[in-house]
Amino acid sequence: MEPTATAPDRKLPETAITQTGSPKPPDWKSVTQALSRVLGTVPPTGLLLLAILSVQLGSVLAIGLFSTLGPSGTVFLRVAFGAILVTIAARPAFDETLRKHAGLIVLFGAVMAVQYLCFFHAIARIPLGIAVTIEFLGPLGVAVFTSRRPVDFLWTALAALGIALLAPKFGGELDPLGVLFAGITGCAWASFILLSRRAGRIFPGGTGLSLGMICAAIFLAPLAAFSTEVFAIAPATLFIVLAVALLSTTIPTVLEYEALKTMPPRNYGIVLSIEPVVAMMIGAALLADTIETRGLIAAAAVMTAAIGATFTGRKGS
Repeated sequence: MEPTATAPDRKLPETAITQTGSPKPPDWKSVTQALSRVLGTVPPTGLLLLAILSVQLGSVLAIGLFSTLGPSGTVFLRVAFGAILVTIAARPAFDETLRKHAGLIVLFGAVMAVQYLCFFHAIARIPLGIAVTIEFLGPLGVAVFTSRRPVDFLWTALAALGIALLAPKFGGELDPLGVLFAGITGCAWASFILLSRRAGRIFPGGTGLSLGMICAAIFLAPLAAFSTEVFAIAPATLFIVLAVALLSTTIPTVLEYEALKTMPPRNYGIVLSIEPVVAMMIGAALLADTIETRGLIAAAAVMTAAIGATFTGRKGS
């Protein structure tokens, strides 16, 4: 069989090769824009549900790293890997917009650093479901203070009832410092909700998010100096850290960032009411936690609030 000759007038697309004949590198900006368009077709509620599941699975993996890296070392590597991945995808521009709004980006990064750091220190001291329940007071507060319609207070009250049912009685079995860290996480989370919307309106695509995560990694970098294990990490542990970065930071933050571009902060807070329930279920499945009857009632309450917020939010948009 004779080899097939190539027609002399047949040319490869110019976008496929460089002047030297070697393949061009991927156009990450186009990839990011395409991904943003795809995510834009998913309802904000769907994006948030995926983010919730991802972050809880990542938290379970992170808990397994505390004995080796400690909470501070784990959170630094998590955010550093996450910042690298998001920056590669977003390819942020260091232009006049950044110089004009540098203060916003620094504040955004500081808030993310506090949120991630305090959450990891919280789940190192108290159960995952309890930590998530306490931290959720942050977005719930946003839902209350930014509400404009009576029906929003109804869903907020229902979500608050669910959280109250999930929250155990605080006693000697709970580390007070862990409770404090969870509370600080909630405050930082509330700030993240508001800053995300502002950054999303100023910076195109994922630029604001990637720049904020870079700042967060810089803020957390000094903590690595107190964790010698960070500099002697085993290859197998490195892969787990990468998985934690993807599940706990990169994937959920991108999904939340996209959702907050179109979803009012109050509706975001109400839909996220389902997170304590997911944390409770993940804890039961992977950490051998038990689910009581009151937990099932709480699940029904918060899921009803999430569904109600979705429908009323759509009608009001």
